[in-house]
Amino acid sequence: MSDTYKASIRQIAEEPWQQFPGHFGSALSKALVHPETTGSKLIDYRISTYQPMAYVGRHVHKVQEQVYHVLDGEGMMEIGEEKRIVRKHDVIFIPPGVWHSITNNGLGDLTFIVVTTPVTDE
Repeated sequence: MSDTYKASIRQIAEEPWQQFPGHFGSALSKALVHPETTGSKLIDYRISTYQPMAYVGRHVHKVQEQVYHVLDGEGMMEIGEEKRIVRKHDVIFIPPGVWHSITNNGLGDLTFIVVTTPVTDE
């Protein structure tokens, strides 16, 4: 195993909120496991909180797979041509090549985990 791998325990409150490119209107995330925070090679693991009307624009990944796990709130998930309300305990799998977006159209914050692998879309 490479020397660049290092086990870590992260305290979520110590990681700053960020608004990544393509995210709009207080669509904030904390990159908890990411090459820049832990040196991970295969996993990008984030917690995100979107305020009402916040969203990530419709986009597609060439090789990346994603899993969204909704922890609280509700929003509109667009996958391909389908639009569905997602809420607490919903788990969404998005394979490569599928256009998608998520918008908080609920009354309170929408909080979810996003796991992406691999970490780059090449």
